[in-house]
Amino acid sequence: MLQQDIRVRFAPSPTGPFHIGGARSALFNWLLAKKYNGKFIMRIEDTDLERSTKESEENIKDALKWLGITWDEGTDVGGEYGPYRQTERLDTYRTYTKQLLNEGRAYHCYCSEAELDEERQLQSDKGETPHYGGKCLHLTQEEKDNFIAQGRKPTVRFHVQENKQIIFKDMVRDTVSFDSNGVGDFVIVKSDGIPVYNYAVVIDDALMKITHVIRGEEHLSNTPRQIVLYEALGFTPPTFGHISLILGADRTKMSKRHGATSVEKYRNLGYLPEAIVNFLALLGWSPGGEKEFFSLEELIEEFSMDRVAKNPAVFDVDKLNFISAQYIKKATPEVITELALPHLRQAGYIGEELSAKDREWLTQVVALLQEYISYAAEIVNHIDLFFTEKVEFENEEAAEVLRDEDVPAVIKSFCEKLQGLDVVDAPSVKALLKSITKELKLGGKKVFMPLRVVVTGKMHGPDLDKVIALIGREKILSRITSTLAKI
Repeated sequence: MLQQDIRVRFAPSPTGPFHIGGARSALFNWLLAKKYNGKFIMRIEDTDLERSTKESEENIKDALKWLGITWDEGTDVGGEYGPYRQTERLDTYRTYTKQLLNEGRAYHCYCSEAELDEERQLQSDKGETPHYGGKCLHLTQEEKDNFIAQGRKPTVRFHVQENKQIIFKDMVRDTVSFDSNGVGDFVIVKSDGIPVYNYAVVIDDALMKITHVIRGEEHLSNTPRQIVLYEALGFTPPTFGHISLILGADRTKMSKRHGATSVEKYRNLGYLPEAIVNFLALLGWSPGGEKEFFSLEELIEEFSMDRVAKNPAVFDVDKLNFISAQYIKKATPEVITELALPHLRQAGYIGEELSAKDREWLTQVVALLQEYISYAAEIVNHIDLFFTEKVEFENEEAAEVLRDEDVPAVIKSFCEKLQGLDVVDAPSVKALLKSITKELKLGGKKVFMPLRVVVTGKMHGPDLDKVIALIGREKILSRITSTLAKI
């Protein structure tokens, strides 16, 4: 691998949201290129004219850039092997189609969909693998003319040689073999003149000098078709690597019922890109040691196709959230606040506009809650204690805390001292709480627990001195009065 200039590509079809599995394939290709100082090419496969959209294309590009994956050649950066959008390469495909037709390696097929369906059904009934039987391979000119007169528009099929073993070396699965008899003659150009995926991708990869193709296991069955096309066109096939499927926690194919499947959804939920990249890298690839947190630079250094597993990778949301939580803790409060804003607005905690003072206060609140969340959207599950007017006990045990015989003295002392503070900030509140424990000769728990419950309704949470300082004197005293009225 080190003996050649590495050229890899990521070639998505812009037909919908950017799937997390596509992001992993892009990441593995990018890591391989970066590790060996190679080139990463971004190509758009938009021959599905009905479903391809510019919006989807931009969504994919934005998601890749957000993840930190950039490309050396592509639709928007150019390169010597362009154009990098398939619909702009149709003349190139036509040239090679003529070559295959002239050499007898391909032929026109006039079979209707109904006829093809009937053939496949008959083969299935016999227990055979459905494949095209070659009905149009030896049509006479008269038969062709008759079909044309009927208004039938032919596809172009590639003729696969019979009784041949199609063998290739896979970076993940070692030696893989297919029987050509199970492949059958397959369509390379549809009746509207648009090339199919298996055909266009071969020509593109060959002309763009792609050396390695890392892609999902679902493409493994496409590989024999592509290899016979490489050979027929006189091209050298790249080195393939088919990475495992991504399964949900129940070990079925990942779908929406397992959680978000698109990169955009995770971005919108307020995950940090570094966390997503770290998690994706560990889906099917294992580092050499016990380490599980990696920067992009560290991933480049560590990455190797030798450590990519054949077995399916399980998309464990709990593992993602564990990894994400570590990145959230290390991020600046300003970054997490920015990610949290849309969720706080949607939950009704803040309006569209924030004054500089309110923004500063909110950032301090977020800083206090960072250790409790795995992604920014979760902030709404923890921030209520800073906004509520009425305290609700989280359970009966919390309410019972306020029935202790020492509680009235603790609260009375606290309220008096709080009213006497010149400045209510975390250091002054911390000193105030300490003085109560000394004066009343009570342990910290006897002082801190009832005060936490009377102010927040909860028995555990962020540092009490910081919570009190951020809520403010007036609201704290008001809460205490209304909460005690419930006891």
